[in-house]
Amino acid sequence: MNFQHRQSAHCESGVISSLLSHQGLSISEPMAFGLANALAFAYIPIVKIGGQPLVAYRLPPRAIIKGLCKRLGVGVKFHTFKSPMDAAEALDDCVARGQLVGLQTSVYYLPYFPEQMRFHFNAHNLLVYGKRDGVYQISDPVFEELMEIAPRDLNKARFVRGPLAPKGLMYTIDSVPSEIDYPRLIRQAIGKNMKVMTGAPLPVIGVRGIRHMAKKIEHLRGSEQDKRLYLGHIVRMQEEIGTGGAGFRFVYASFLQEAAQMLNDNALAEASQAMTDVGDLWREFAVAVVKECKSDRPIDRAGLAERLRVSAAAEAGVWDQLKRWHRG
Repeated sequence: MNFQHRQSAHCESGVISSLLSHQGLSISEPMAFGLANALAFAYIPIVKIGGQPLVAYRLPPRAIIKGLCKRLGVGVKFHTFKSPMDAAEALDDCVARGQLVGLQTSVYYLPYFPEQMRFHFNAHNLLVYGKRDGVYQISDPVFEELMEIAPRDLNKARFVRGPLAPKGLMYTIDSVPSEIDYPRLIRQAIGKNMKVMTGAPLPVIGVRGIRHMAKKIEHLRGSEQDKRLYLGHIVRMQEEIGTGGAGFRFVYASFLQEAAQMLNDNALAEASQAMTDVGDLWREFAVAVVKECKSDRPIDRAGLAERLRVSAAAEAGVWDQLKRWHRG
């Protein structure tokens, strides 16, 4: 197979970008992420990750692939399986036909990941582009180089249990459109993302959700150790799961910059710079949390909450810019 591996910032947007580009629809990772209106924030206390509330900085797993393909008019097929044997046979059939195949897996059971990078995250996306000498050839967007994995290891990674269990999920592209109306789709995607970040009815979603989490931090109870575990979890969800809160803001800023160039639009370029600044604020918040967690002093809850409110205000400002652009 004449396949070109590309390293990316985030697994799902990177995989779908590579899949579509391989099918002749060349699209960058930022454009894929932006057209899927994937930027988000959610603080979900009823869903636990390691005993702590789920904190999400993008739409749920599979939403980027499904949302992008629907918006572009791309034909995509998803398959889940009850049996690892059936899943392996289906994958082998696709590979034998020369198809590029996307898979959802668990990071923890991929042996080519360095041990210090493995953790129980069950929504990591990768591509299988071939099989040689009984070993699958892997394009994992996290890595600069191509990888290989034994069938037994790959099956284990595809059939883990727990939150976001992949159930052997694999997906392939059936068809791509011959033409894309980018101006219309960019406007449509930005409008949808505005609603996610500023118009959600629940106070735990979007900009309101960021402020909600700031309030939770400010009023943290329990021992200093409990507070450190909670804050450390927020940073891990922000900086280690996928691209993280700051990273997703940088990807979206790149989308806005690419859209600005495509449409020759200065307002989008200005919004891109503002979103980059938002990403910087999230990174500064993460650094501040880590310093607090490593310190022997009591956690400065008010200071961290205020940093988060500054990030929320900055994000709200970007969406205000984009609302004016969208109305124009």
